[in-house]
Amino acid sequence: MKQLSGIDATFLYMETDQTPMHVAGLTLYDLPKGFKGSFHKHFTKFFKGRVHLVPIFGMKLAKAAYELDHPGWVDAGELDFDYHVQSAKLPKPGTLKQLEDLVAELHSTTLDRSKPLWQFTIIEGIEGRQAALYSKVHHAAVDGGAGMVITQALYDVTEEPREVEPAQPKPEVRVPSQPERAVLTLHDIISNVTRQQLTMLESVPKMMSQMTDLLAPLLSGKTGLPQLLAPRTPFNVTVQAKRAYAARSISLPDVKAICKARGAKVNDVVMAITSGAVRKYLMQKQQLPDAALVAFVPISMREMGNTDINNQVFGMNVPLATNYGDPLKRLKKIQQESGSSKMMASGAKDVAPSDFTIIGAPTLLPGLMQLYGTSKLADVLPSAVNMCISNNMGPPFPLFCAGAKVTALYPVSIATHGCALNVTVQSYLDHLDFGITADYKAVPDVDDLADLLVASFEELKTAVAKAA
Repeated sequence: MKQLSGIDATFLYMETDQTPMHVAGLTLYDLPKGFKGSFHKHFTKFFKGRVHLVPIFGMKLAKAAYELDHPGWVDAGELDFDYHVQSAKLPKPGTLKQLEDLVAELHSTTLDRSKPLWQFTIIEGIEGRQAALYSKVHHAAVDGGAGMVITQALYDVTEEPREVEPAQPKPEVRVPSQPERAVLTLHDIISNVTRQQLTMLESVPKMMSQMTDLLAPLLSGKTGLPQLLAPRTPFNVTVQAKRAYAARSISLPDVKAICKARGAKVNDVVMAITSGAVRKYLMQKQQLPDAALVAFVPISMREMGNTDINNQVFGMNVPLATNYGDPLKRLKKIQQESGSSKMMASGAKDVAPSDFTIIGAPTLLPGLMQLYGTSKLADVLPSAVNMCISNNMGPPFPLFCAGAKVTALYPVSIATHGCALNVTVQSYLDHLDFGITADYKAVPDVDDLADLLVASFEELKTAVAKAA
């Protein structure tokens, strides 16, 4: 059994019926020329020959002895493809709005933990001879970087699928008896706890030194105090199970032109576009706070070339300058805030533990999460962030799946208590694909917010052109 790290297991502990902890993608395809019949059957046959390229897809969860420590991954045996690759069809006319509503519905349900933690749904009946893949994988198994490994296994760079070596027969392994498993697992738990405590003690001097370095600019007055709390917004609430979802695309070359003109990074522009949209959205509802909204922005800790299927993420909080009406001033302020936040986060992530263990965590932590939701504390407690914004780099070349050309890669992400809005971006070819995932009650008009994202991008692009 390969035990989950503390970071991976946390996504299991945080999950309730109201807060599913899976990430997903909505991939649009142009069907192959002349294709007739069921794309679901065609895809299923294709993917059965490739599923072994993603080892985590053949693993399921196993509990530690007496649930004293994190669970682990074990071989799942033969896969149930009737469960893992499902089919759906949109009623006519098969619009993007119908597709978004179906994705929101699919995204609202949790995965079956007795099976490998992934499920695909092939969606047909989309106007313009298109089909879609909604691919759901638990966050305990993957992060954005690991998700690219799945992409590499699933897709080809030519219309003709590449040859893939078949799965190798698995060697027979003697299954230990129940008493043997109990002894082995307890030994692993004791060893893991001891190792974790020693690692923590060894890291204390480095952590103290790093904290001193981080606080020095503040104590000397060279930098101002960071914004520690976010203002109250409609997004800082206890979420329910029902989700809202919208997808939009903008021009990547135009975004890069903005970056070049203003000395910004793509992530800065993504935050500025999102900031402008959220500002206008809350203004229309007369709910825009005076203080700037704050976004949690994940940071990958994955080294170049690392293909491990697990979570290697950290994060930073970035004020979004929603109190600035001018789009250029908003972008400049976000550049400054992002730079300061990244500097602090980079120092902290070097000493932050990538793993942890708590005796009884599989029982204790889910109970606390359930209590947090039922008590509705997120409705009243101060929050450090208002929303989540994530940006992932995708391939700049065309992808194909089972002979079908990929036209868009829209992310579908997580909304949770106190942070009911998530904007995740994936680049592909010459466009940035935005996926907006939200609690339905907090953002019932998610399509309006999505349209405001496109309008905010056009506003920023026009302002940059005029300034030039």
